[in-house]
Amino acid sequence: MFHHVTVLKEESVEGLHIKPDGVYVDCTMGGAGHSSLIASKLGSNGLLIALDQDDVALANAQTVLAPYLDRVKIVKSNFRELEQVLQNEPRALRDGKPQVDGILFDLGVSSPQLDDGDRGFSYNHDAELDMRMDRRAELTAKTIVNEWPADKIARILFEYGEEKFSRRIASVIVEARTKQPIETTGELVELIKEGIPAAARRTGGHPAKRSFQALRIAVNDELGAFEEALEQSLRCLAPQGRVAVITFHSLEDRICKQFFVKNVEKCTCPPDLPFCVCEKTGVVKLVTRKPILPSEHELEVNQRARSAKLRIAEKL
Repeated sequence: MFHHVTVLKEESVEGLHIKPDGVYVDCTMGGAGHSSLIASKLGSNGLLIALDQDDVALANAQTVLAPYLDRVKIVKSNFRELEQVLQNEPRALRDGKPQVDGILFDLGVSSPQLDDGDRGFSYNHDAELDMRMDRRAELTAKTIVNEWPADKIARILFEYGEEKFSRRIASVIVEARTKQPIETTGELVELIKEGIPAAARRTGGHPAKRSFQALRIAVNDELGAFEEALEQSLRCLAPQGRVAVITFHSLEDRICKQFFVKNVEKCTCPPDLPFCVCEKTGVVKLVTRKPILPSEHELEVNQRARSAKLRIAEKL
């Protein structure tokens, strides 16, 4: 069963300025919370294209979005294929190019698959080491921990999980796998604990949390996919179209913030010139100077919302 609490739902959908006859993309459908709110604001001429690569999410969406299936198209895809997906949808094209009115990314805990003990995402359930969001993908967490060299494992734990004991954990993993392969999440949790000093294990939540996050990001190339999809999103937006991004950790938020800043309008003329002569125009304007954060009420009902940030930009 798919239980999913959608974070910053009203704020993000409001930020997209939904037009009843517009064309919108939910790049991270998940439990379809955002998708159903967007669809409810569309008229019969509007269109929502909802993407997900997880079969459980896709099956669930058929039920959740049943009242709106006349204006929703559900597509199995990774959002790094955004441009290609839109190229195959005539209603998303203007003059042969993708031009949509709004694009949403909710990068969060990528959906209830992370709570599904059998998928190997969770450090609270003993299961086969997997962590693939798309079961068609080849790379699994089991491959990384059993085959990658120690320095490469340490690097992803440090970069993607901000784990300060990454080197120690990596050496414990590599030492253990010389005796027998590491097959399950439970075995991996014990090895991670072994790599973290006892004093550090007593604070800051579950000791395996950061390492599991790092492995999940690496298995699914989440940051690479996000960077590619952001680049495509600007090409695919119509003028005045908006992109709204909800992030849940600092790496994603930094990518989003830097991308928006890079594409924002910047005049480089001296301040004493009466008008602009450099003609340096940006691609977007920021709708939100600072990120929108969850309300106190939202934090009370959903602990996961704690680290959520919403940023919105509009194409010029």
